[in-house]
Amino acid sequence: MVVDRINSALRRLPTWPIYIVGAAGGPWLFYLALTGGLGPEPIKALEQELGLLALQFLMASLAVTPLRRLIGVNALKFRRALGLLSFYYVTVHLAVWLLIDVQVPALIWEDMVKRSYITVGMAGFFVLVPLAVTSNRWSIRRMGPLWDRLHKAAYAAVVLGALHFFMLRKGIQIEPLLYMGGAGLLIGLRWPRLARPRNRLRESV
Repeated sequence: MVVDRINSALRRLPTWPIYIVGAAGGPWLFYLALTGGLGPEPIKALEQELGLLALQFLMASLAVTPLRRLIGVNALKFRRALGLLSFYYVTVHLAVWLLIDVQVPALIWEDMVKRSYITVGMAGFFVLVPLAVTSNRWSIRRMGPLWDRLHKAAYAAVVLGALHFFMLRKGIQIEPLLYMGGAGLLIGLRWPRLARPRNRLRESV
């Protein structure tokens, strides 16, 4: 079966290339910003591209479980890497805004108060912080069932991230709506009813 061949290939693939290849987008974007490859407003473009990568990696990490439940593709070994890469990009995204774009502490607070999309984005970042800190085997062992409940907060983070992107864009645009729809789909796929057909099929084989 195709799924079996995919799973066999995934089992042989180590996780470290995911970290290296995934993280390489950050330095590349900074290089483009410095060399004029991001257009006339490189800082704004850099912020947006870093934020999009953060959202994309987060959505990819949350898609791992539905892929396994619905079509049998098992990429669970890569879920932690995808989640940590999301946190890496959202941290760099925030650092660019704080240290390069705004710079003045008083303006940072003023922007957070006046611009609701920044408040939403910051909320998403703070949701991800404890998830990144506890994304290790020691925390899994120490926290037990609490770890799983805590990491379900990633679904709140993906909604906040997609909403941040939607609010950031002026007017109604297709791309932010697609991310909002993707976030909603990922949450919808968590409902047990959508996972049952696959479970019943497995039990009958």
